[in-house]
Amino acid sequence: MKAYYHLPGLFEFYELYKIFLRLFREHREYFYDWCEIGSIYGAPADCLWGGGRIGFGDEKPENVAALMNEYGISSRLTFSNSLIKAEHLNDKKCNELCRLFENERVRNGVIIYSDLLMDHIRENYPGLYFVSSTTKVLTDFESFEQELDRKEYTYVVPDFRLNKEFEKLNKLTDEKKGKTEFLCNECCAYDCKVRKECYENVSRKSLGENCKDHICFSAGAERGYRFSEAMKNPAFIGTEDILTIYMPNGFSDFKIEGRGLGSAVNLEFLLYYMTRPEYWLKVREEIYLDSMLDLF
Repeated sequence: MKAYYHLPGLFEFYELYKIFLRLFREHREYFYDWCEIGSIYGAPADCLWGGGRIGFGDEKPENVAALMNEYGISSRLTFSNSLIKAEHLNDKKCNELCRLFENERVRNGVIIYSDLLMDHIRENYPGLYFVSSTTKVLTDFESFEQELDRKEYTYVVPDFRLNKEFEKLNKLTDEKKGKTEFLCNECCAYDCKVRKECYENVSRKSLGENCKDHICFSAGAERGYRFSEAMKNPAFIGTEDILTIYMPNGFSDFKIEGRGLGSAVNLEFLLYYMTRPEYWLKVREEIYLDSMLDLF
């Protein structure tokens, strides 16, 4: 088996991936032989159908599509807005993105929340596949399994708090295991009660509504995302977990969050999850010394 990582920042970290993907192809010895890149996900800035995080990527979609085609990697448009209404379906920018990525030679997908939006995309862009978004906050295992039963989804990302429900997870059929995609490095408090409201706030902002920012009152939230803190989360999935627990039990898909963070933090994810430790410095040097990349 291989582990397939679904990486953040399709539009947001275009410059980082231009360098990293070249290294991944030309120096495969730098990286673990048991992992591959399953997809890269994200959304441009000011994307009406966007959700999860506010997109800030400003790279031209044509350049993004060309880069992913060059390396044969699936692109996923993060269209997980939970508040889509019929009047939003004709948005020109989002429809053009679907048209562009459906017509590429690599099969691309959409991370989605709204059934209304999914019906629109299925009808008009049937070449795209669907991923059920973690923004649905599926913390109940029965609800998660019902989502896996839906034939329209190629993958389902459960809430991170189901990551360690091994007794139930290991009883899933092989087909359902193949559709399960775990969120590995969430830093949100394990006992958070307002996660869905947080995502809804992002959806409102993406729709252009004038609303206040969602304020997180969890301990340490004022410091922002820290990978070192995420590693302490009870739901954290590390490389050792992937190798010794998840893969032997038939799970192969793992999502890395981080598109709302900077390139430097995301580079640390790429090093930790994919790069052999003896080559961490080598990869850092290749990327840090590229004068075209602003990591901070």
